[in-house]
Parts: sequence; structure tokens; C-alpha cells
Amino acid sequence: MQQHFLLKVIMLISLVLIGSGMAPVSAETAVIRRGDSGPDVVMLQKRLSNLGYAAGTTDGLFGRQTEAAVKAFQAANGLYPDGIVGDGTWSALRSDDIVASRGLGGSADVGQILFAAKQYQGVPYLWGGSAPDGFDCSGFTQYVFALHGIRLPRTADLQFEVGLPVRYDQLRPGDLVFFTTYAPGASHNGIYLGDKKFVSATSSRGVAIDRMNSSYWEPRYIGARRIVR
Repeated sequence: MQQHFLLKVIMLISLVLIGSGMAPVSAETAVIRRGDSGPDVVMLQKRLSNLGYAAGTTDGLFGRQTEAAVKAFQAANGLYPDGIVGDGTWSALRSDDIVASRGLGGSADVGQILFAAKQYQGVPYLWGGSAPDGFDCSGFTQYVFALHGIRLPRTADLQFEVGLPVRYDQLRPGDLVFFTTYAPGASHNGIYLGDKKFVSATSSRGVAIDRMNSSYWEPRYIGARRIVR
């Protein structure tokens, strides 16, 4: 009974916040809900399942079971249980898969990351490479962020599962951007520089800067993750 009462209180407070325009959902973060589909939903289902919530099959389809799991997670974490995954829910779902040895934040830190990334232009591509004598795409992003105290997983598909999802029209310099190339899902990634440009380790030219809206990259873009907030 006490838990039921607390849940009602949480819901009432959240409704008041929503009505006053103070709902904790950021316009910069991908908001997903029942009926949506895609890689963000796959990531959501994986995280819920890992936390012990029955989100159903990891099929990328936000259905009734996934919505129920989201509501249960929200209620258990003091969030309004509306089944809509916005900034507050993404933040609560975020695990310890990004480990910062020192705090980062603000434009100065992002500027240092971008400066470092651009210094490696021309470094040759090396499958499995994660050092300045040769990089593959995720080895490059992992190395650059590690220089600034942030440890990322090794592969592009795992890096796609960390950070906060960001809409294309809300990209900021320093965000990780992901593409599907030689394999389904996140099989290539890079660091967004701003002005629709990103830097990545390409198999044809090594570390290079490309445009997000080029005829090659634009149709292959699948999403972005914010690592430095």
C-alpha cells in the first residue's frame, strides 16, 4: 500500500511538472515511445534486459512489453512512469560502461578532444589498430577519448551502446556519430566536428574529415551518442 501511495505521489508531481513546462525531457536527447523502431530501441531493450526488466525480444520494435518494462523501470527509479524514454530515463538507464578517470565538461574539454582528433589526419588505416601507427574507426575514437580520461568500449557497435542518444538536428561537436557500412548496425563511427563534418579512420584514406551529408555517408548514418555533456 505504501509503495502504491508513493507511486501515486510521483505521478501527481510529474503531471504538475509537465503542466508547468518543467518536464525533465531534453529536446536534445532522442525521445522514443511505443510504436517507434530502430537501433535506439534495440539499445533500450538490451539495457532493460541487463537490468532485469522483461523488455521482450531485442527486435528494435517498441511494443507493449517494452513499454511495460520502461514504466516499471521509471517507477522504480523515481521517474514519472509514462513509458516515454526521454532525457531523464536515458540518464537513469546509463550504466558504468563509460568510466572517466577525471571529470570532463564544457567547451574547453570538447575543444581539446577535437584538436587532438584532427592531429591524426593522415594516419593510415589498420584493421584492429588502436594506436597512432594505425587506426581502425573505433580504435581511433577510443584512443582520442582515452587521451582525455574517458574509456570507451573497443568496437563501434559497443560504443553505440554508451552515452546518450542525440537527434541529428541536435548534434554538437564531440558527439560520436555512427554509420552502417560493411555490416548491419553500427559498423563505422567517428567524432562530430560541427558544420556537418566528422573525423574518422576510413579504410580508404586513413584518418580523414568527411561531410555527414555526402552521398556516401548520409544514407548510411544511423545515430549519434553524446559522451561529453
